[in-house]
Amino acid sequence: MFGNQQVIPAISNHQDLKKFLSLPLTYGILMNFQLAQLPELIGVMRDNKKKVLIHSELIKGLNADEYGAIYLIQVLKVDGIISSKPKVIEICKKRKVIGIFRFFLKDSLSLEQSLEINRKLNPEYVEILPATSYEVLPRIQKQLNAHILMGGLIASKLDVEHCLKAGAIAVTSSKTELWI
Repeated sequence: MFGNQQVIPAISNHQDLKKFLSLPLTYGILMNFQLAQLPELIGVMRDNKKKVLIHSELIKGLNADEYGAIYLIQVLKVDGIISSKPKVIEICKKRKVIGIFRFFLKDSLSLEQSLEINRKLNPEYVEILPATSYEVLPRIQKQLNAHILMGGLIASKLDVEHCLKAGAIAVTSSKTELWI
């Protein structure tokens, strides 16, 4: 789905957006912006032939529930949403946009709970955090029927390589030096 793009930029300021627009990348994630800024930012991305993913829980002023997701999809016409809320991912599936279910690995219990939610939700994409947990990725892949992205705490190109070798289709990162 993300083509050959192995790193998906997580963009949280105008300077990073400008850098992303100058790169030969297609997908970018908008986060930490205000809701009122999104129409302009999405327009700029569209003008530059970029695909827009929104981290719905990290947009100031947006209710990160299914109604916020409907607004992002119907009004702002985003290409996809990243969320830890199952109802948001269900809306994405119904509306035929990319839905990336995000979950955090804190311990064995959080892993089991997340896997149980995933079995019920059956998302096409999952983002697992932190990316430093890549060593458990082969075990997780056996239990999921989803494409896996990894994000969080990625500090180097070596971290990116570890995640990809472990089976992730891509990583998400706000570190601009890792984008290309």
